[in-house]
Amino acid sequence: MLATNGGEIKDYEGVNKSKLPQLPLICVNTTAGTGSELTIFSIITDEERHVKMALVEKNMTPICAVNDGQNLIARENMAYAECLAGVAFSNTSLGYVHVIAHQLGGFYDSPHGVCNAVLLPRVEKFNAKVCANRLKDVAKFMGIEVSNMNDEEGANACINAIEKLSKAVNIPTGLKELGVKEKDFDTLAANALKDACGLTNPITATHEEIKEILKLSME
Repeated sequence: MLATNGGEIKDYEGVNKSKLPQLPLICVNTTAGTGSELTIFSIITDEERHVKMALVEKNMTPICAVNDGQNLIARENMAYAECLAGVAFSNTSLGYVHVIAHQLGGFYDSPHGVCNAVLLPRVEKFNAKVCANRLKDVAKFMGIEVSNMNDEEGANACINAIEKLSKAVNIPTGLKELGVKEKDFDTLAANALKDACGLTNPITATHEEIKEILKLSME
């Protein structure tokens, strides 16, 4: 993108700052990840500020994804699932799970996917205040019988299922295991609220609410 647009990569932090498409680029997707082969998002670590910059660029959207076809069935299904996720969040953007995970990655060099997984149930508990009905729908698609549940019960069932899945695949139980320090919460929260990916979270958080999410995510 810099080859066609010029400047420094920091110039493009934010949403759609470039004017020209990037040069043709071919990347090989070797694992099921976060839908990167389909999304408008790029994340770059700024080691001076200890943050992960979010670049949201229509001009960096991949135009084609190619399936290997040689993977085992489980890998194929995972690749398909993360592909669908990439399509989804390129259309709807993200929220506080990624926003906070960006800060943890930039500050502690923590793995982005692991941070997302630890934060997800805690953030959804916060979001459930305004979108419990949508979390109930997620629970249904996770195979949970929710027909006799109200929205709050359905949301709790969804969050419990997420936590159960995390435990099954050995996700750390809390951020403390990733080296996160409570003394850094103010800086992490301040940086999180500057992240463009937070604009589409279902509910807007305050500085103190971000700190509370971090606190609840420690254990």
